Amino acid sequence: MSEPLSGQHAVVTGGGRGIGASIALALVRKGANVTLLGRTAATLRDQVRHLREEVPSAKVQDILADLGDADSIEGAFAAAKRGFGGVDILVNNAGQAASAPIAKTNLDLWRQMLEVNLTGTFLCMQSVLPGMRQRKSGRIINIASTAGLVGYRYVAAYCAAKHGVIGLTRAVALEVATENITVNAVCPGYTDTDMVNDTVANIVAKTGRGENEVRAGLASSNPQRRLVRPEEVANAVLWLCLPGSAAMNGQALSISGGEVT
Repeated sequence: MSEPLSGQHAVVTGGGRGIGASIALALVRKGANVTLLGRTAATLRDQVRHLREEVPSAKVQDILADLGDADSIEGAFAAAKRGFGGVDILVNNAGQAASAPIAKTNLDLWRQMLEVNLTGTFLCMQSVLPGMRQRKSGRIINIASTAGLVGYRYVAAYCAAKHGVIGLTRAVALEVATENITVNAVCPGYTDTDMVNDTVANIVAKTGRGENEVRAGLASSNPQRRLVRPEEVANAVLWLCLPGSAAMNGQALSISGGEVT
């Protein structure tokens, strides 16, 4: 029997590592043809190799793209379509996090957080929606964050960008609701990825606290007293891509062990 996503073309931005890599693997296992978009060629190549080792029948391609540059995004999606055809599933996973107190958040940092986390998501959605509307079918999943649902100290720009992602998700979901296209957001809490490792290193450098203490502090925000695993986020994304989730639209799902409900 064929897998439920057989023949569908999924694009995963930031698909070379962390949550994006786990999402790509989950989609490949269900039969999707997957395009990985990212900025680092070596990281993407390694992930393509890993996917083919895990799923020998996998159809995977990697394309370099700067998600903060409109021309780069346009070229990347044109190349993706040449490889696997129109995009049926878009997972906007690429993002960056940087911290600073609001008084020390300069305009460059503010613009960087909005450009990659919010504007990049907007531009990728614009790239795939015409084709989805023409085919009357599509799934868009935006990886936001619990920072898009609540506020956190010292990451005002990041919180603003992720709140924007959720607002964008809800607005577009209403626009396409009658066209068999769903648009949802998935909002992980602190997840065991390189991004959290960078956060830990930053806190250690600024406070002098030990790494284990800092990691435990981040995990303590989760009522389960642990970091979320990337594959747990991937499982939520996969479900939103499957036929049985067609009534889920405009939602922001918290994957945080109950930290944010």
